[in-house]
Amino acid sequence: MLGAIIGDIVGSRFEFDQGSKSREFELFTKENDFTDDSVMTAAVAEGLMNAGLDTSEENIKKHIIASMKKWGQKYPYAGYGARFVSWVLTDDPKPYGSYGNGSGMRVSSVGWFYASVERTREVARWTAEVTHNHPEGIKGAESVAAAIWLARHGSSKEEIKEYISREFGYDLSRTLDDIRPVYCHVEDCMHTMPEAFECFFEAENYEETLRNVMYIGGDTDTLCAIAGAVAEAKWGIPDDIVKKAESYIDPDLMEVYRRFERII
Repeated sequence: MLGAIIGDIVGSRFEFDQGSKSREFELFTKENDFTDDSVMTAAVAEGLMNAGLDTSEENIKKHIIASMKKWGQKYPYAGYGARFVSWVLTDDPKPYGSYGNGSGMRVSSVGWFYASVERTREVARWTAEVTHNHPEGIKGAESVAAAIWLARHGSSKEEIKEYISREFGYDLSRTLDDIRPVYCHVEDCMHTMPEAFECFFEAENYEETLRNVMYIGGDTDTLCAIAGAVAEAKWGIPDDIVKKAESYIDPDLMEVYRRFERII
């Protein structure tokens, strides 16, 4: 979960194709900040913890909705899409068929909570369906949560790649050098998940993963949130990066992470 939040912060200043597609950059500057990716990551984690982990689909969705609405209203200018803003503000929120990458960027806590990859995927699906009930939106959430689960249980990058390709049908044959020349800011799952996974596959640690994201560009805060969450599960986050990131994280968001940390 912290890997997603820190990734969001690092990638925030290069969003909307503002970077130079280089691995050489400062991780933290005065231009960095957390965005909706961090806010909704915390919201999903809190919703799951409030619901209780061994509970029903109905109860989980009820608490996820309540938490996402609460946090969305607490941080109204974090960078949400227009349809999500309407969802947050309505009294009776309904899923709206989205296949945006928001379902994948907010799901990282699910990859840590459950004993099996099957349960992980089931709950990830429910977290997506409250808004992103398009099949691609659901697939995005499931694939990220499954990759995190596999990474933290010792699967190799090759094993994770084979599983994601087989189970979700993503084309993972392209290298970052293949992706980089034509890739740009895009916010759907179909053109985010394969690229985020490749940034992880071509890295050997957490920091390299984030630098790979900036090498290809695109929706960098979300790509870093997704790839960074998987990288954290595989390698952890260096203490110096955590220490530098803490000053950028709102105390209320950090409190959700501390609660999450006590559970896992």
